[in-house]
Amino acid sequence: MRFGRARLPMLAAGITLASMLAAAAQTPPADDDPETPAAEETETAPSVNDVDIMKDIDVDKLDWSQLNVDASTLPALAKGSGGPKGASAAETAWSSNANSNGTSAVSVKQSISPFWDTRIGADMRVARQGTATTSELLSEKLANGGSLPQSSGTAWAAITAPGVASIWDKTSVEARVDPGSEQSRLGTSLSKSLPLNEEYSLTLKNDYNLIQQGIVPVPGIVSHPARSYETDQSARLSIADTGTSLIAGQTLSTSDDKWLRKVGAEQKLFDGVTISGSIGETPSGAANKSLSAGFRRSW
Repeated sequence: MRFGRARLPMLAAGITLASMLAAAAQTPPADDDPETPAAEETETAPSVNDVDIMKDIDVDKLDWSQLNVDASTLPALAKGSGGPKGASAAETAWSSNANSNGTSAVSVKQSISPFWDTRIGADMRVARQGTATTSELLSEKLANGGSLPQSSGTAWAAITAPGVASIWDKTSVEARVDPGSEQSRLGTSLSKSLPLNEEYSLTLKNDYNLIQQGIVPVPGIVSHPARSYETDQSARLSIADTGTSLIAGQTLSTSDDKWLRKVGAEQKLFDGVTISGSIGETPSGAANKSLSAGFRRSW
């Protein structure tokens, strides 16, 4: 009883303070005018003539247990009532595929600007981490040519821009850097599409590649990177109804002294799955034949 009566002045002060805060919250803020009289700021101050709000309240029947609040729950409540979330950053696209030699092919791509479709990314080969059994190590060595696979990666940046007048339709530029093999590549592709009729279309494409083998020159380090050039010209005749494409082209590089010609065909099966075959010349004079199947999806 004494404890309850001793807390009575504190409870009355708390309720009075709460009523003052509620009244202040409903009152619009005053202008920050230095000429405003100080008397206006004291009009809401409590007076001894105010009505006693505790007159009809029995202090002995108050439930003081309501004041027992677990302080550990306060941060969670504050976190849940936070302000609006900011704008999300540009999304990054990830993809991962398991290889037969125990590694994983991981690719990441992020768009930098929608203007001219500018994007950057990386293609990585990640070796499996942790301990492996003897049979797993043996199978990985057999699938990797007798040695354990190692992690590697290539960083790239690409941009796609429109062409120039009626000369070509699309321009693509891509730069790749492979620190593991100390190789960098800068490629440019110019293409033009010529619709022949509703069923046939012809696409002409010219690719130019600059390949540099060796580390990038650094002040104080003597290096002699080797550079080579490649040129590839191709024509693709596409048949819309059947999904078949006939390809003819030729390639010239600084390591060869003549154009190497190639012909092939590609057939689209379903949902991005294609099968293709080609036969081409080699610098030694022997024919290079290939037959492959692949899955392609743009992201």
